[in-house]
Amino acid sequence: MSELPARLMVSAPSSASGKTVFTCALIRLLERSGLRPAAFKCGPDYIDQRFHRRVSGVAAGNLDAFFSSAADLRALLARGAAGSDIAVIEGAMGFYDGMAPGTTDASAYDVARLTDTPVVLVVSARGASLSLAALVDGFARFRSDACVRGVVLNGCSEAAYRYAAGAIEDETGVPVLGYLPQDDRFQLESRHLGLVGADEVEDLRGRVDAMADVLEETLDVKRLVDVARSAAPVTAAPYRTERLPYEGLRCAVADDEAFCFRYAENLRMLEDLGVELVSFSPLRDEKLPAGVTGLYLAGGYPELHAQELSDNEGMRAAVRAAVKAGMPTVAECGGYLYLLESLDDDRGTSWPMAGVLPGGAYRGRGFGHFGYIELTMACAGPYGPAGTVLRGHEFHYWRAEREGDSAWAAKPRRNRGWACMDVTPTLAAGFPHVYYPSNPDAARAFVRAQARYREEGGRCGS
Repeated sequence: MSELPARLMVSAPSSASGKTVFTCALIRLLERSGLRPAAFKCGPDYIDQRFHRRVSGVAAGNLDAFFSSAADLRALLARGAAGSDIAVIEGAMGFYDGMAPGTTDASAYDVARLTDTPVVLVVSARGASLSLAALVDGFARFRSDACVRGVVLNGCSEAAYRYAAGAIEDETGVPVLGYLPQDDRFQLESRHLGLVGADEVEDLRGRVDAMADVLEETLDVKRLVDVARSAAPVTAAPYRTERLPYEGLRCAVADDEAFCFRYAENLRMLEDLGVELVSFSPLRDEKLPAGVTGLYLAGGYPELHAQELSDNEGMRAAVRAAVKAGMPTVAECGGYLYLLESLDDDRGTSWPMAGVLPGGAYRGRGFGHFGYIELTMACAGPYGPAGTVLRGHEFHYWRAEREGDSAWAAKPRRNRGWACMDVTPTLAAGFPHVYYPSNPDAARAFVRAQARYREEGGRCGS
């Protein structure tokens, strides 16, 4: 058992309040102060974790109260924050917004409550002054265990900050720790799934350093760290999965600009179970890594790189041959699109893909299926027998001409669901992203499938 480090959550009244920008700048500022931060993201989002990783390499994973029990949340926090002085948890959506209307279940508040983490709210200050005090007071008192311990105002001048800060503190007793001025450096572009990818922001580290320069003047870092250190003492054993008795297993993991959405916890679990993870690029590599026994095609933005993926005929052929030869394969969302016969890019041009599965994919009108799901397998596959249940989410604009019927995705707290996925004994492909710690037996089944493939003489590459 180990004691969790100092920790705080950066949350907000709603989405698009500046949480990610502030969190990235704060990470750099904490590092400059001589601290070793670890950065987490609430909810199922991958994109913000990639920003955390690009800023300083301290991305530690996702914390989600739908995917994990309270005990597992604390264990995952202990694992990801090992060796750090302070854990910074970026909230999702608004602080109290849960997975269904009228509930706080799986909200940022839920994660903060279950991990005893103090909360700092980033609040837009544009067009308001004393009304900000009413807003902060409402959030601080809406739930008695909310643990709101600080406020940062976003988008205001120094004069407006000083006026509003005094009123907020006098009326609510919640300290105002600083502000983010109106400054173009604090803006990051967006696209259909949220922020653009961290790899696409020109000179991201330079921009974040510039943001940190500003925060050095506008944020009381000492008081903020004191908030983090006020977290209640919590002990937890770091989350780990016992190794399986296999040697020589190597799983190829797609990792480039087109395939970059995956949970750090999934990869850690595969490594814990004894699998060596080998990264490869479907965009640039001509073949799969040598000697691999499994294939993990992560989600991402293949639609934005459809021509380049199509032009790489060697990799398309290698993936097609590996899957058809029975290599255990998981393909999630973008990885699933890559396995289809064709994929439309963001301009509507269709490009040939790997051709493992029939049909093509195109941009739909608005979201496809969206949000948390509980996924039940209708037949046996890489994740185990029929009836295996995993938790995950869907979040996509692109649609497939046929989406499979080998699993059932049920929306929690809502009486609806849909058929999805193509599953064979060696392939699990579809739009759902699944979270392995929600059912470690499914990850074990994937590893055992790789062991069987290796024992039966399966091999890929030279």
